[in-house]
Amino acid sequence: MGSLPTDNLESMSICSQNPLDPDEFRRQGHMIIDFLADYYKNVESYPVRSQVEPGYLSKRLPETAPNHSETILQDVQNDIIPGITHWQSPNYFAYFPSSGSVAGFLGEMLSTGFNVVGFNWMSSPAATELESIVMNWLGQMLNLPKSFLFSSDDNAGSSGGGVLQGTTCEAILCTLTASRDKMLNKIGRENINKLVVYASDQTHCALQKAAQIAGINPKNFRAIATSKATDFGLSPQALLSTILADIESGLVPLFLCATVGTTSSTAVDPIGPLCEVAKQFGIWVHVDAAYAGSACICPEFRHFIDGVEEADSFSLNAHKWFFTTLDCCCLWVKDSNALVKALSTSPEYLKNKATDSKQVIDYKDWQIALSRRFRSMKLWLVLRSYGVANLRSFLRSHVKMAKHFDGLIAMDKRFEIVVPRTFAMVCFRLKPAAIFNGKLGENGVDYNCIEEKTNEINSKLLESVNASGSIYMTHAVVGGVYMIRFAVGATLTEERHVSMAWKVIQEHTDAILGTVDDSVVA
Repeated sequence: MGSLPTDNLESMSICSQNPLDPDEFRRQGHMIIDFLADYYKNVESYPVRSQVEPGYLSKRLPETAPNHSETILQDVQNDIIPGITHWQSPNYFAYFPSSGSVAGFLGEMLSTGFNVVGFNWMSSPAATELESIVMNWLGQMLNLPKSFLFSSDDNAGSSGGGVLQGTTCEAILCTLTASRDKMLNKIGRENINKLVVYASDQTHCALQKAAQIAGINPKNFRAIATSKATDFGLSPQALLSTILADIESGLVPLFLCATVGTTSSTAVDPIGPLCEVAKQFGIWVHVDAAYAGSACICPEFRHFIDGVEEADSFSLNAHKWFFTTLDCCCLWVKDSNALVKALSTSPEYLKNKATDSKQVIDYKDWQIALSRRFRSMKLWLVLRSYGVANLRSFLRSHVKMAKHFDGLIAMDKRFEIVVPRTFAMVCFRLKPAAIFNGKLGENGVDYNCIEEKTNEINSKLLESVNASGSIYMTHAVVGGVYMIRFAVGATLTEERHVSMAWKVIQEHTDAILGTVDDSVVA
């Protein structure tokens, strides 16, 4: 199902004497652009989730690299595309979006074409200075407090500021490392095993990985239980009681990760009240808004990050729902000195007058790695090409489509919304009553297995839909309930795709329920 026009798949091989010959670059660059333009034009015709089996590619490619140049593009069409899950498909509703755009793609081209390694200001001044500028622009769009932005009168001397990381995993690790060192400098490094990290049971697993890497004792990682009563947001009261118990045990509270838009259900932790609790104990508060942060440029969603002025750091992924290609995580901190003290190195071979002057930013000291990409180029192109008004319009259109899907579910009494929709993701499931066909009130029904069987049927429904290739969705489990996640956000998605997706779900539901027999309630 689906293929690209073959007339453009002419010979593409690198046979020029110089690997960066400008004329050959121009020729093959045009071919790739044409190839990708056709791909985007036809992506709707492909099965959204790849249909290949594990190990498929090793059966198609040779065991050793070629000795001489080969034609390539036809092999991309024949061998690679079948193994791609098409994240840019308008029928992609899985995980969270990886929304692309012409501007984001062209910015990536410029970044890759310049191929600078901008570890410090001297290595490419434009890369550093553009990054500082676009992080201030986006911070202003989000109405972040000035304490998170570079000062206009002294760009290098301001304590706050923004940096582009690769992913949220890196942003959390950097801020956790900064908070760890800041605390250990007070209490002594021998007390690292006393440090405690806090989050909810809905927090992204990136935090647990970061804690492991940062040397936090695994026993001191607190995933505090949430419930439907708080829409799976973290309760400030639960946080406080957990902290007090840890202090009573001689432990040292260190770090809290609050989330705006959790992965499972887009739950929102109450930032202000959580910061109020955390600040009583000197806890570093990081706000992870990887998915939902983009929506907060819209005034009607800004209230979800109210209280951020009391946090220590804040991040969102522009590569999720801000039309900027992977990877591009935006991190703002109030105290950049804490990052620099924890992450900086100054070998002789990197010393230079600009760094010594303390009038510039060396972003190598704000991240884990030394080398870094020119990510700000693509974010700059996105901001300039579309502008705030259009970006808000794009985001609102996705929210509107999610509301439309919400309404379609409400009209089919076999389904229910599991958690309220907050942004552009709908969490739903097939009701037990639909599965058990009115037998829930009969004698002999084993109510202990009702949820288990309901979860099982919903899992089968999801796999049936995804295996068809028509659309792609993923799942989560909250409060023991298996639910299907329908995340609108692919750039090419229109309302007709949402309506079509619902028809596909209904068709597969009819088929699944037709196979359910009386044994499920025995």
